[in-house]
Amino acid sequence: MQYFENIPEIASQVIDNELNAIKHLKSSVDENFSKAIHLILGSKGNLVFSGIGKSALIAQKIVATMNSTGTPSVFMHAVDAIHGDLGIVRDEDVVIILSKSGETPEIKVLVPLIQLRGNKIIAIVGNLQSFLACQSDIVLDVTVENEAVPDNLAPTCSTTAELVMGDMLAMTLMKCRGFSTEDFAKFHPGGALGKQLYLRVKDLYSANEKPEVGPNDNLTQVIIEMTKKRLGAAVVTSNEQLVGIITDGDLRRMLLNHADIDKIKAAEIMTPNPKTIEEEALVADALQMMRHNSITQLPVMVNGKYAGVIHLHDILKEGIF
Repeated sequence: MQYFENIPEIASQVIDNELNAIKHLKSSVDENFSKAIHLILGSKGNLVFSGIGKSALIAQKIVATMNSTGTPSVFMHAVDAIHGDLGIVRDEDVVIILSKSGETPEIKVLVPLIQLRGNKIIAIVGNLQSFLACQSDIVLDVTVENEAVPDNLAPTCSTTAELVMGDMLAMTLMKCRGFSTEDFAKFHPGGALGKQLYLRVKDLYSANEKPEVGPNDNLTQVIIEMTKKRLGAAVVTSNEQLVGIITDGDLRRMLLNHADIDKIKAAEIMTPNPKTIEEEALVADALQMMRHNSITQLPVMVNGKYAGVIHLHDILKEGIF
C-alpha cells in the first residue's frame, strides 16, 4: 500500500473549505431569513421538508432537529412526493425544499404541484438563478464557491451549508417560541440527555434502604448498619436531625489513627454537617455536587428531615455521566 505523507494537509484543507462555506452564510441572515422565520411562526401547520439525493438526507436531519426543539416537521422525499406522497402536505403547511442546483427534474415537477395547493415554499438553494429559486416565495441562499473535493465531484461544502442553515432556522425558531429546558426534556424522555433535564433525586433514592445510626452508637453498630444497607455510608441523626455522615473512607481513616477502637462512638468519626440535597433536586445537580466535593453519597432531605441516601452508582445506572 502506498504511503501518503500529506494526509493531514488534505484533511485540513477540507476543514478550511467547509469553514469558508459556513462563513458565507452570515450574508444570508438577511430580510429573507427574517421573512422565513415570521412565515413559519405565523403558520398553523407543520413544516414539510423535501429534497433529493444528499439534500434529502440533510433535510431529514433538520426535521429531527426541528421536532426536538419545538417546531413540528415532517420529511417528504421529492421522488415519492410526485408518486403519491404529496398527500403529506396539508393546507396550512409550509414547504421547505433543499437543493444545491435547484434544477433537478423531480424538483421541477414538485414545485408547481405545491403551488397549485396554495402552500408557501421556502427554498434552501445554492443557485439563485435556478428554477427552484425563481419559483419559491422565500429564498435562503446557501451558495458555496466550491466543494471540498477536486472538481466538485461530491456534495460536501454545499450539504454543510444546508445543514447549518437548517440549524439557524431551528435555533431561531426555538428562541422566538420561548422553548425552554423543560420543553426540551418532554421531547427527550428516553435518552441520557433527557434524563439530565427531568430525572429527580426522589426518582432514585427511594429504592435504597435508609442507613441511620445515632451519635452514641458504637463502631460495631455503625459497621453493621453500613453493611446491611449497602450504600457505603451511614447517616448520623439526633432527635430526628441530621448531624453527620460516616463513609467507608471515614472507617479506614479511623483504623489508621486509633489503636483502641472498642470505645469509639459514631460522633467521633463522623463528618459533621455533610453536604445534602433535596429530593426535588435534579439528579444532574446531585451528580455535579458529588463531583465538586469528591464524594459518592448524598443524604436526601425532605422538609428539613433526613429521608435517605442517593449514591453515585444510582446515577450512573441511568446513563448520566
